[in-house]
Amino acid sequence: MERKLVFIGGGNMARSLIGGLRQSGNRSPITVVEPDMAKHSALAADLEVDCVAEASPQVLNADAVVLAVKPQVLPDVAPALAASMAESGGVIISIAAGVPLSALVYWFGQSRPIVRCMPNTPALIGAGMTGLYAPPGVDSDTRHLAETILAAAGQTLWVESEADLNAVTGISGSGPAYFFAIMEALQLAAEAQGLPPETGRQLVTQTALGAARMVDESGDDAGTLRVNVTSPGGTTEQALNVLAEADLNATIARAVQAAVARAGELADELDPSS
Repeated sequence: MERKLVFIGGGNMARSLIGGLRQSGNRSPITVVEPDMAKHSALAADLEVDCVAEASPQVLNADAVVLAVKPQVLPDVAPALAASMAESGGVIISIAAGVPLSALVYWFGQSRPIVRCMPNTPALIGAGMTGLYAPPGVDSDTRHLAETILAAAGQTLWVESEADLNAVTGISGSGPAYFFAIMEALQLAAEAQGLPPETGRQLVTQTALGAARMVDESGDDAGTLRVNVTSPGGTTEQALNVLAEADLNATIARAVQAAVARAGELADELDPSS
């Protein structure tokens, strides 16, 4: 069944979600509210959407309104959106990182169904990982609609509590940067061993892709695969011994904890109800 969808903001994440929906054959009517008029023709041509500069009550009378603006912008636009949505029963789907449910309820009201989502940047190429949370009052049909929209840019999973979204932020939200940092370090190590930069880049990139695919497709967990490729007394064992001496597991755990803690702090900073 086609649903009327509205995206507030026409940036990269909105384009990725809409593009994924269109690629999957979803022909739902979509309107993008984007004040930058220069973006309108490209959005309309590329994604088969209607574009408007302002969110009128008629525009916002939709099944779902996706908040795809930067978190710091939301306090400025949310009150006007809420006023214009007074007669609409559509769900609010927020992909604004760090904006807590309490803030969304403060702006849009207790009776409004709300779903919070935490996508990550690989969603921009259709390879994202998104955590979703909805309070108990949100029905299964509304949850399915939210999941359908976010699944257009990759995989999705539901978490049991809003606090779990902070952990999602620390693992998958910020996670691509951890892997980029490791890849960057490996490329520098390749150059230190005398390999040309492009050679190092190709070796590291394909190795990362291959390792991820093995975890995804083999059915084995990462620990099992690590053991399987580590021959006693071999080169891999020697390298892993160095990483163990540096206490890699504890370092990564501290990094994730720092990201999770900051996610909680940002939620407090962005909450006008507190």
